[in-house]
Amino acid sequence: MNVAKPQAAKRMGTYEVNFDGLIGPTHNYAGLSRGNLASTSHKGHTSNPKQAALQGLAKMKLLAELGVKQAILPPQVRPDIQFLRRLGFMGTDAQVIEKCAADAPQLLATAYSASSMWTANAATVSPSFDTNDRRVHITPANLISQLHRSLEAKSTHSVLRKVFANEKHFALHEPLPAAMHLSDEGAANHTRLCATHGEPGIELFTFGRVAGRTEAAPATKFPARQSREACESIARLHGLGARQAIFVQQSPEAINAGVFHNDVIAVGNGNVLLCHDQAWVDMPGQLATISTAFERLTDQPLVVIEVKTSQVSLDDAVRSYLFNSQIVTLPDGSMAIICPIEAMEYDSTRQFLDALLTMNTPIRSRHVVDLRQSMNNGGGPACVRLRVALTEKELNAVNPRALWTPARHDWLVAHIERTYRDELSPEDLADPAFIEESRAAAAALVGMLEDE
Repeated sequence: MNVAKPQAAKRMGTYEVNFDGLIGPTHNYAGLSRGNLASTSHKGHTSNPKQAALQGLAKMKLLAELGVKQAILPPQVRPDIQFLRRLGFMGTDAQVIEKCAADAPQLLATAYSASSMWTANAATVSPSFDTNDRRVHITPANLISQLHRSLEAKSTHSVLRKVFANEKHFALHEPLPAAMHLSDEGAANHTRLCATHGEPGIELFTFGRVAGRTEAAPATKFPARQSREACESIARLHGLGARQAIFVQQSPEAINAGVFHNDVIAVGNGNVLLCHDQAWVDMPGQLATISTAFERLTDQPLVVIEVKTSQVSLDDAVRSYLFNSQIVTLPDGSMAIICPIEAMEYDSTRQFLDALLTMNTPIRSRHVVDLRQSMNNGGGPACVRLRVALTEKELNAVNPRALWTPARHDWLVAHIERTYRDELSPEDLADPAFIEESRAAAAALVGMLEDE
């Protein structure tokens, strides 16, 4: 493991901002995501949307208090009645819900899904330090590998347009065409490594399959969601140079163990890469390629923390979401790891996290967060945030109503306490009264991005 000195979080007025997804009022356990073991294992359980949203807000508050720039993306309004009408369910909204509940309850759960909360899947972002036109480039994910998530792309583009409206600083692309050849899961399969957030970095694009060579695709029992063609298309759209875009393939073993996105098995921040030794195909070769590319671009060594299977099994990695922790750079230049409480409940991952703080790496502190409501649906700390490196000028060009403030936090807590349910069962989705209840609760949150 190479060791480098910690780097400053802020250089020439540059910040990495975490845009967290606010969990919506229809948060439920429908088990819609094949290959996501937590999601499928909690299918049919009763959820607590209020607790889910408050847990997410508590994490945002922690990050803000640590000195990390924090922003908020609103939930999407659900149910998506138009989606159900396109599938032949007609009548009033209440009649649509009633017919769908009787004939196709899985489609009803799809229309009610609150999965936009996992903003690591919202888009792929390349900061201006990496792109050829020196603008921040953003491509919303098409998410076509899962039906419930494919409903998000249009609304995600609309929300990001409101947040990053200034075309002088931001280039917002359309999602890639909705075809399996170009299946894109967003930043959950994308990692940026750099000396500091204010300098050029390398961007790792992880893919599960090569769509144009299906005969060579590895056999997996779960879907390999991201295509290499999608990764290459985004790198072209974002104007990344050959020295910066690195393409690496998920290992079939990881996919079969429940690593549906790369952020379940690897996480990077600045000059640190924390990964499992079964994250990618040909790990020694991939790590050598990544380290060499990093050093050539930055003239610094990459700090690689490779966790061996003998230390943490793939099963423990997936169940604990150790690698879905956030690693963030603090104002003093050191790094902190923000891990889910589940990672402290398995002997192997707890022991690794204890040892991590004794290693000579920039990671000097640990914070444990309770996101059990999200975790039960397969999303940990890293899933609920989209990372965007911004200069001072770019940050000032972001819609200020998206930025976290203590007053906005207090308003959101009060709104959620007042409008969200404590319990939501699969049967509750068939209640016509829940249509307007959930719409009203979410609409007020979407409206927070509008001018007063």
